[in-house]
Amino acid sequence: MNYAENIRIAMRAIRSNSLRTILTLLIIAFGIMALVGILTSIESLKSSLASTWSIMGANTFSIRQRGLDVFGDGGDEEEKPSPNITYEQAVMFKERFNFPGRVSLSGFVTGMGVLKYESKKTNQNVRVVGVDENYLYVSGYEMGDGRFFTPQEARNGDPVVVIGENVRDKIFAPSSNPVNEFVSMNGRRYKVIGVLRSKGSSRVSSSDNTAMIPLLNAVHNNIGYDQSYGIAVAVSSVNQVQAGVDEATGLMRNIRRQRLDEPDNFACVKSDAIIEQLNSQLAYLTFAALVIGIITLIGAATGLMNIMLVSVTERTREIGVSKALGATKKVIRRQFVMEAIVICQIGGIVGIILGTLAGNGVSLLIGGSFVMPWFWIIMGLIFCFIVGLGSGIYPAVKASNLDPIDALRYE
Repeated sequence: MNYAENIRIAMRAIRSNSLRTILTLLIIAFGIMALVGILTSIESLKSSLASTWSIMGANTFSIRQRGLDVFGDGGDEEEKPSPNITYEQAVMFKERFNFPGRVSLSGFVTGMGVLKYESKKTNQNVRVVGVDENYLYVSGYEMGDGRFFTPQEARNGDPVVVIGENVRDKIFAPSSNPVNEFVSMNGRRYKVIGVLRSKGSSRVSSSDNTAMIPLLNAVHNNIGYDQSYGIAVAVSSVNQVQAGVDEATGLMRNIRRQRLDEPDNFACVKSDAIIEQLNSQLAYLTFAALVIGIITLIGAATGLMNIMLVSVTERTREIGVSKALGATKKVIRRQFVMEAIVICQIGGIVGIILGTLAGNGVSLLIGGSFVMPWFWIIMGLIFCFIVGLGSGIYPAVKASNLDPIDALRYE
């Protein structure tokens, strides 16, 4: 008997016990859906986070106040924030850093900014930052309309602003050009000189809902000189990043007057290190998804084995007839194992389809792109094969060991 014939007999047996089979299929499908769905969401989240934190290129690193990392370092004690990187220290670093590359300074103003134009205003959720003339280069933003700050505007702290697409769409008419128009923010008047090119909507990124003003303007009107400022450095080549980090670390220690025996009281972070840190945290979610999927599949395997044992009992006479016509134990075992595998594979395919749809639904909610987790799809089918094989072996052995005479007399 070939495999095609086994599959045909398995499908006939499945149709004859449709209710029990459907219930088992649903258990398997939900297990695979949980596995594939969660892992699809995680893959999308990784992609979204990578795009968010990779705004700076591979040839960049940042210097910031220590103790304000996105995630801790895994230690038992929470690290206390180090002293602020003041405006004076940041400016001194920019003036004295002689390594090939560009230095940009920035300061966070608020995440609840409101911009007004005539009778329209944005929601109270605009991210306002003070930046210098190099920020566009080191951050990976691009201009859509207009221009960015000139060095003179940055030095003078002129009342000019560059806005994101979400801000423009909220307060300006679709057909209008906001460049050279005046908006008010925090009671002050700013001239719009440019609009940033869209980086896409995301619930983990506010890049399109941003307003940038010259750093010195932010220092005078919003932040103050003693608040903590960020420093971003873009070196000339990817191969020079570590050398640039070493040079920057030595310079910053000197500016902050640290002794040789003191640890760094600031953080110098390469852009790819942030992504690695985030991915290491998401590994726990991946493990949790695997545990959920495996537990569900174990329950499905138990249910499937029970159905197969009932099927052996109900088809005892059929087994007796098959043996009487010359079917060997091997043929009987293969038939029942194949039936269990077919049930699991059908459930697995349904679960993969549902899981992919559910996972990508979550992906759309967080602003990610469509993800097809081929690795986990293949693993899901392999898991289903293992479950089917494990659930079908015992009932298959039991069926193959039936005495043909007793089986033919079974009522």
